[in-house]
Amino acid sequence: MLVNPWGFLKYLLGGNVVTEKGALYMGFDLSTQQLKGLVVDSDLKLVYEAKVDFDEDLKKYGIEKGVLTNPSEGEVFAPPAMWLEAVNLVLDRLRDAGLDCSKVKGLSGAGMQHGTVFWSADAEGLLGSLDGGKTLVEQLEAGGAFAHPMSPNWQDASTQKQCDQFDNHLKDAQTLADVTGSKAHHRFSGPQIMRYKTKYPAHYEQTARISLVSSFLASVFLGKIAPIDISDVTGMNLWSVAKGAWSDDLLALAAGSESAVPALKQKLGHVPESGGDSFGPISPYFTTRYGFPADCQIIPFTGDNPSTILALPLRPSDAMVSLGTSTTFLMSTPLWRPDPAYHFMNHPTTPGLYMFMLCYKNGGLAREQIRDQIPGTASQSWDRFNEVALATPPLSQKNPSDPMRLGLYFPRPEIVPNLHAGQWRYTYTPSTGALTPQPASFLPDDARTILESQFLSLRLRSGKLVKIEAPTSNTTTTTTKPLPPQPRRVYLVGGGSANPAIARLCGEVLGSIEGVYKLDIGGNACALGSAYKAVWGCERSPGQTFEDLIGGRWDEGKFVRKVATGYEEGVFEGYGVAVEGFEKMERRVLGEEGGEQGKGVGTGGTFM
Repeated sequence: MLVNPWGFLKYLLGGNVVTEKGALYMGFDLSTQQLKGLVVDSDLKLVYEAKVDFDEDLKKYGIEKGVLTNPSEGEVFAPPAMWLEAVNLVLDRLRDAGLDCSKVKGLSGAGMQHGTVFWSADAEGLLGSLDGGKTLVEQLEAGGAFAHPMSPNWQDASTQKQCDQFDNHLKDAQTLADVTGSKAHHRFSGPQIMRYKTKYPAHYEQTARISLVSSFLASVFLGKIAPIDISDVTGMNLWSVAKGAWSDDLLALAAGSESAVPALKQKLGHVPESGGDSFGPISPYFTTRYGFPADCQIIPFTGDNPSTILALPLRPSDAMVSLGTSTTFLMSTPLWRPDPAYHFMNHPTTPGLYMFMLCYKNGGLAREQIRDQIPGTASQSWDRFNEVALATPPLSQKNPSDPMRLGLYFPRPEIVPNLHAGQWRYTYTPSTGALTPQPASFLPDDARTILESQFLSLRLRSGKLVKIEAPTSNTTTTTTKPLPPQPRRVYLVGGGSANPAIARLCGEVLGSIEGVYKLDIGGNACALGSAYKAVWGCERSPGQTFEDLIGGRWDEGKFVRKVATGYEEGVFEGYGVAVEGFEKMERRVLGEEGGEQGKGVGTGGTFM
C-alpha cells in the first residue's frame, strides 16, 4: 500500500505540518493544444508559469490545433510522443524563468478527459530506468514504450457503433448512466477500447497497461504506471460508481467476452479510493535532470473538468457556468441523480460529493447570432443587445395573464437536447398548458428570450440537485421564510461573464441565494486546480477536506466579484412555471424533428 509520508508525519504530530519556508507546488494542464505548467506557494500565490503550444513549438508532428485527423472514419488523435517532448520543454522554460525545482514539495496535474494511452510491456521498465541526461521522448517513444503510437482525442467521433452497443448492453442509456454516471459517448474510453481491440488486435494484445491522459502524465513523473484517478475513471463508461469498482458487464463488452475481462482489468489497473493520497515520490529522472527533491510527492492527476472546479473551492450547491462559444455548467453536489442528458462524476478530492456537468455546443455563437440582428447594433457591440434584453419584461409578459414567450436557438447541432441546427419559437399559457407555435422570424424580444432559453435549460436539468435553503446573513432577499430550491452561489466564467445583462438574467432564472459572481482566474483554472490539489495533498491535516484547507487560504477578493443579485422573489417563481413550458416545448420539438433534417414546418421552427 502506498503511504503518504507527509500524511504520516501529520498523523504523528497532529494538526498541520508546516513545510520548510519557501515550499512550492506545481500544477500541470495537458490540453488539446498546450501543456501548461505553473507553480504556487503554500499560500496559493502564483509564482511561475510556462506553456508549450503544440502547433507553434512542436509542429514537426504534423498536427493542426494539437491533433491529427482521419475524417473518413471520424478519427481525431494525437501522438503521446509529442506530449513527452512538451514535458521537457515546459520544465526547461520554468527553470529558465527562475524556478528552483529543489523547493517543489509536491505536484499534480490534469489531462483532457477521455483520451486513452496504450503502454507496451516494456513501458514500466523504461519509466523506471530513465537517464537524466537524455530527453523523455528519445527514451520512451524510441524505446518502444507505446503499443500504439496514437491516443484518441476527446473530439473523436469514430465509435458510434460501439456507443450504441454500450447504451443497449445493460438495457438502455438511462441504465448505463445509473451505473457509470453517463450514457455512452464517442470519446469515452469504454467505446474507444472496444473499437481499438477490433481495429488493432495485435496492438491490443501488446498493450500491457491503459492510461487516461491524466494518469499518463502522472506516470511520467512517477517513474512507473500511475493509477487512474477516482474522478477521471468515471469518464470511461466502465466504472460502477455505486460499487466503486470496474463493471465486469461493461468490461466484457469492451473486451469482447467474459473470459477476456481479467486481462482488460489488469490493463486498466487498480483505482485508489482517495484523490489526495500520494502515489509516491518523483522519479529519479527529474531529481537528476532538474533538481527536484527526492521526497517531492506525486499527488493523483485528474481530468481537466474535475481539476477546473478545484480552482474555485466550490461548496455543495455552488454552481459554475462557463459562458464561452459553448456553455458548460458544473456543480458540486452530494446527490447522485444521473441522467443521459448530462454527466455525473466522482468529486476529485471529496468522498461523498459528485461533480455534475452539463455541456452544450451552443452558447456565445447563439447569442451573437441574435445580437447581430438587432437594428442599430454596432459591429460586435453588446450595448444595444443588453438595452433591448433588459427593457423586455420576463418571458415577454407585459401582463401576468399574457402567454410566456419561449424559444430554442441552435446555430450548431445540439446534444442537450439532441437536435439539428435551427430556431424554434413558442408561447406557453400556464393556465391551460397550451403550447402554440410562433412565426420563426426575428423579433427584438429574442434578445431576452435567447438568454432565458439558455438558463431555463440549465435550471431544468439541475433542478433536482438543489434544495430548499434557509435565509442567511448573505441572502439577497429580506424574506424570512425558506427559499425555493436553488444554488447557493453561481459563479460565471468565460467571455459572457463580463456582460451585465447576462449576469442579471442568470440570477433571475437560476436564482442563487447569495448572488451571482464573476470569477476571473485567467486561462489557468485547470492548472491552478492541480497546483491547489498538490498543496492539499501534501499539507492537509488528518481529515481536513480540500474545501477547508484551500478555502481557508484562497483569496476570494482577488478573484471574485459580485455582479448580480441572484434570487428575486416572484421573478424566480415565475421562471419556475416557465420551466414546465420549456420542457414541454423541448419534448414537442424533439418528437417532431429529433434526428431528422426537416424544416420545422408547423413546429414554430426553422431549419438552419
